[in-house]
Formats: sequence, C-alpha cells, structure tokens
Amino acid sequence: MVLILLPLSQSIHVNNESYQKHQNIIRKAWLREENDLKILFINGSHYEMGYQQGFFLKDEINQNLRAFVGNSIERFNELIDIWNKMKDYVPIEYNEEIQGIADGSNLTFEQVIAGYMEFSRSGLGCFGLSVWGEATTNGRLMHTRSFDQSLGIRDPESGIAAYENKVLIVRKPDNGYASIAPSIAGIAHSGGGFNEMGIALGQQVCWSKDQTLFGTPSLFKTLMVLDRANDIDDALGILTTNLTIGWNYVVSDAKIPIGYAVELTGNHTYLGTWDDPVESIYPFWSIEDVVRRTNFFIEPTIALTQRERYNPAGVMSFIELVKRTDIFYAVWRSYKGISEDIEENWGLLNLDTSMDLIRHGYAGETDILLKIIVTLAEGTSFNRAWNMWVADPLSGDILVCFAEGNRIAYENAVHHFNLFELLFEEPP
Repeated sequence: MVLILLPLSQSIHVNNESYQKHQNIIRKAWLREENDLKILFINGSHYEMGYQQGFFLKDEINQNLRAFVGNSIERFNELIDIWNKMKDYVPIEYNEEIQGIADGSNLTFEQVIAGYMEFSRSGLGCFGLSVWGEATTNGRLMHTRSFDQSLGIRDPESGIAAYENKVLIVRKPDNGYASIAPSIAGIAHSGGGFNEMGIALGQQVCWSKDQTLFGTPSLFKTLMVLDRANDIDDALGILTTNLTIGWNYVVSDAKIPIGYAVELTGNHTYLGTWDDPVESIYPFWSIEDVVRRTNFFIEPTIALTQRERYNPAGVMSFIELVKRTDIFYAVWRSYKGISEDIEENWGLLNLDTSMDLIRHGYAGETDILLKIIVTLAEGTSFNRAWNMWVADPLSGDILVCFAEGNRIAYENAVHHFNLFELLFEEPP
C-alpha cells in the first residue's frame, strides 16, 4: 500500500479553499424564525441553492428523509430504481441541486433522491383553486392550495413528524425567476407555490392505471414551472411534456388573469378553464371565473383510467366508502362542499375570504357529512392539511398556515408574507 501525504502547507491551503467556497455559498442565503416558522432564502446556482438548504436545515432534512423512506412501501433500492428510470428526463441543474442538498447536509445523493422519489409518489390528497375576475372583490386572481398528507409520517429515530419541520422557502436562481413556496425541510416545495411573474400552481396526485416511470417526476416539473415560466403557455408546456403517473394541477397566470385545470396521465392530457364543456359534465359543474381540482379526474376519457363509475356522487360510491373499498365519495364531498361555499362567496373573494373558505371547507363546517368523513379518516391523508396557502401573485402577498403539534393546518394561526419584501430582506 502506498500512502501519500500532502505537505502541511498544501493541506491547509486545501482546507482554506474549501472553507472559503463554503462561506461564499452560504453568505448568499439566510435563515430566520418568526412565530415558530422558519423562513429560508436561497440564492445562486442550483447547486448553491441546494447546498444552502442542506447546510441551514441539516438536522431537519435528515429527519424528514428518514421519515419518508421509512414510510415507503418500496425499499430503498427500489426507490433508487425508480430514479434510474426517471433521471434522464430531469434537467441537469436539478441533479446539481439535489447534490447540493446532499453535500450541505452530509448525506449522499442517493439518500436525498430516495426521499424525493417517495415524496413524489405518495398520496398527496390536496385541493387547488384559482379565482379571478368577477369572482373576486377587485378582479385580481387569488390562487389557493392545501397540501395534504398523513400526519403519521415520522422519523423512526427521533419520532419527529415530517410536517413539524415546516419551512417557507424563497428561492432566486441565477438563471430563473424568484418564487416562494410553503414546504418542509429537504424538499424545494410541497407541490406548489408562485413566482415573481405571477405564475402560481399546485399539484394533486390522481391515481390512474395509465402511467409510466419514464418521464419527469412531478416535483421537478413544479419546480421547473416556478423557475422558468413567464406566462401560462410556458407553464402548461412544461407540465404536459414527459408525462408519468396521474396528476391534477391548478395553474394560474395572474397577469391575464386566468386559471387552468390540468389533468395528466401517462398518455392523456386535458387543459381547460372554467367555461370548457368538460367542467360542466354531471355531477360536476362550472363556476364563472373559477377552476378547482382535487383527487379525481373530470375529463371522461381520463377518468376511465382511474375509476369504473364516472359519477363519484352516487349511492354505490357511498356504500363503497363505508366498506372502505373506494375513497372517491369522500373526495366528492370535499369538492362539492368547497364548490358550494365558493358559490356563496362568489364576488366576495380576496386573500382573507379565500383563506377562510378553504379552512372552513376542510373542517367540514359547511357540510355535516364531510365533517363526519373527515373525523373517520384519521390516519389517512384525507383533509390532513400540512399547509394551506392563498396568494395574490401580482402583489406578492401570501397567507399561509401550517400543521403543528397534533393540529391540522386549518386549526392554526395564519401568517402573512410578501415575496417581493422577502427578496430584499437583509440577512438577520
């Protein structure tokens, strides 16, 4: 064996160079805490933004990645196999960002990407809503999203729930648009956010038999929209390229203003705004200047890839819910209850009333049967909101609430932030 020793001066030089590189990266970012909520600003190249998140949230990231991988039905090697099928469809800069998270938190690339693969495939039982024009008090667009997951996803070592490691991430890529996204440590966003160009989106998993792993993982698609989309056409183009498993999106362009519902499977695509005939196929119905989606498809051809009965509102669907053989009746009650609340508040919607609407709707305060279903759904992701937010993307304002302790997001205090103010905030 040959042992090569660096001269002491060279070793010091290498260490100093590494330390200086570290300092140059982290001085571009900052982390502060406000009312038990961490706000993280990351800035620079994709590698630097990943490294900054990894460095500032090291312990929380380790906890969350252990929680997601430990909660997965796939083994670690199977999650890596999923990545190996999808990696060729991921732009290189996002590989670099994952490597940055790994380096900053003293993990391997594989450990981080396994958590991403599980997060991408898990049951995001979410709700998305875009309202504008005559539906709002001033014609401006309001984008609302609830991010839902089981509250039981916990780090097997510390026992800390993943949702407890909440963070509001403000990112400014060197070659992209600034954005803001409620999330958890280790993940760039929790399925949605909005950027400085007024583009907002949120994703909801939508189970389908028509799926493939040879495409771009949904988490990266959402991040690509936030980083790259200048207008609605940019956003829709990104989402409808390199399809994978079943997803619903609500996507908004506040500049026009307009919102779109997007339904995707491995081979099918639907894009429509409020007056598309698809939005009014019974038992669903359209509402002027409003689009909304949760965890079922509405376009009939795509719906057939998901469920045998198109109508989720019937007696048979209710019986199957009671028998725990089908969940779509519960999803329907959420869609129905929130939609009826939108109609009652149509023309009165703004940041505050939109937040009240989604909080009350999720709690079942407008639908007694939904309230019973929410109570009985303990242990699932149904209406278990990790975070809820409403944004006015043009002004940069966002209202957001987070789950904490044993309380779902809609039971907790609402925080107010502004993207443009945070971008110019000095490090604490």
